[in-house]
Amino acid sequence: MANTKIDLNLFTVFDAIYSQQSLTRAAGVLHVSQPAVSSSLAKLRSIFDDPLFVRTSAGMTPTPLARQLVTTVRDSLKNLNDCVASRIPFNPATAKRTFRIHATENAELILLPALLKQLKQRAPEITLEVIFSDRRKVAYEMASGHVHLAVDAPLLSHPELISLPLQTDDHICVMRPDHPLARTCLGIDDFLQQEHIHVSSRTKGAGHVDLALRSIGYTRKIVLRLQHFTALPPLLAQSNYIAAVPAGVTHQWPLHKQALPFATPKLELQVFWHKSVEHDPAILWLRELTMEVARQS
Repeated sequence: MANTKIDLNLFTVFDAIYSQQSLTRAAGVLHVSQPAVSSSLAKLRSIFDDPLFVRTSAGMTPTPLARQLVTTVRDSLKNLNDCVASRIPFNPATAKRTFRIHATENAELILLPALLKQLKQRAPEITLEVIFSDRRKVAYEMASGHVHLAVDAPLLSHPELISLPLQTDDHICVMRPDHPLARTCLGIDDFLQQEHIHVSSRTKGAGHVDLALRSIGYTRKIVLRLQHFTALPPLLAQSNYIAAVPAGVTHQWPLHKQALPFATPKLELQVFWHKSVEHDPAILWLRELTMEVARQS
């Protein structure tokens, strides 16, 4: 190892390259340019007198030395973060800070109104940025501090993320108030005879409702797929289409709502945080407030 003063930020770059196996993706999660990542890697190679990462068909593959170093590097970064966090007092009433949350659209619709109300009362100088990241990158964005908390379905499985159940929800059927079925008890035949709008962040594939129907031998006619809930109410209000959506997203919608005539799995939301901020008082406060709001929603 070269005898030199070491910039500790280099190890954050090392961790990003190791996690992403790509200089471009590492630059993306670190929010720096690719040349900056390349420059940091060159410095690391000089310090350790080792390539550390070799370009292969699978991406930037770690060398044996890099594999040996990664656990120590990650543990050290966590200890440094814990040390800093434990010494910084957090008073929500006076704190001026921006929290960034990864959240699904249904989590936004269900939780944000009440969460913003509580922030206004308890922490008036705190602001939120809500984003929806590529789920494959969320763990590292949280490790790097770019994302502080995540609210999502239980799909963010990663050894560095900790999660707790936040809320469950059911699908219901929605339609315009004067729809011909609005004054009836919705049966399975009625449901299947209608034309449906399906909402999913995915561009293809069956959703929970369609999988539940398939399990009992039915399919429905989907005439329109949307990736966002916000377009749904005006479309339903001007047509005879119906939709099956999470009940929680419909609270402010001027639509008729009915129970589905068949069973569907519960929709679960979880709150996620990175193990490196387990004892960060600010993240702990935000996490507990989010859970409190979810219990009351």
